[in-house]
Amino acid sequence: MSEIVKIIVDAEMVGMRLDKLLSVSLPDVSRSRLKALIKDGQVSVSARNVAKIIDSPSYSVKQGDEFEVRTPEAAEAEPLPENIPLDVAFEDEHLIVINKPAGMVVHPAPGSPQGTLVNALLFHCGESISGIGGVKRPGIVHRIDKETSGLIVVAKNDKAHNGLAAQFADHSIERRYTAICAGIPKPLSGTIEGNIARHPVDRKRMAVTKQGGKWAVTHYKTLATFAQAGTSLATHIECQLETGRTHQIRVHMAHLGNPLVGDPVYGNKGRLSNRVKGPARAALQSFKRQALHARTLGFLHPISGKPFKLETEYPYDIKELLGALDPYRV
Repeated sequence: MSEIVKIIVDAEMVGMRLDKLLSVSLPDVSRSRLKALIKDGQVSVSARNVAKIIDSPSYSVKQGDEFEVRTPEAAEAEPLPENIPLDVAFEDEHLIVINKPAGMVVHPAPGSPQGTLVNALLFHCGESISGIGGVKRPGIVHRIDKETSGLIVVAKNDKAHNGLAAQFADHSIERRYTAICAGIPKPLSGTIEGNIARHPVDRKRMAVTKQGGKWAVTHYKTLATFAQAGTSLATHIECQLETGRTHQIRVHMAHLGNPLVGDPVYGNKGRLSNRVKGPARAALQSFKRQALHARTLGFLHPISGKPFKLETEYPYDIKELLGALDPYRV
């Protein structure tokens, strides 16, 4: 059944745009959802005993207007629930934090319609998802690449979604990644800045560009370096994001000249010096994905305001790679 909310315009509201009035009166509903309700004919006004549908967000409200806002029950999501095991780091009625394994796509897309994190969450959360934008679906506020492992926070309702999205927008979310890059970066710690946009030739890649794109900032620091026979092997680094652009860490480290080990898009697999031999060579060449793990996630709970900071262990494959490199620690 639809929920009906009534709003009576008082003197302080006169002259407001309708979408502004609704956002003030219904703070738990996103602005995009409110605009959709207006355009879908779900908002009516009664003035001088005449009722009419208002379908323009820019309608200027008048003294004495009485609005009715109908919010239809959330529609079922198009992706189907799938019983896929999840590693849950935290969960309450408003949000859930998942430690995503490498190989899992976050959201259904052409080529990956099933087996995604969204499919798994629809099954796991069930009726605790009240709906995002009028649809019973998890609120994805950020993503990590299919072959990147680690923490991702997902909202269960509009209010939590809005609160988390605001923190991502103002860059107040703490996101730290552990990674293993090829060679040894110079300097060992620093900040990489530069716009990221689609590569001008290879549209499947992103690139640092001087024109267009979106500003991106990555802070990195070295945790350990590895070398063999005077040849640089790899570096264990921690990266902290200020922004969240597509492939940001992968692109920035490749731009620095130190692509992530195993990266099939930006890496330099097969370019190891012939001086690198034995277990180190085998471990570096056989790593099957970009060596990147979203290890730390910090944020304010969008409802309670309580600070949260979650951290995961390294996944098995990264532990194994670090173990193989450890004898060559510099």
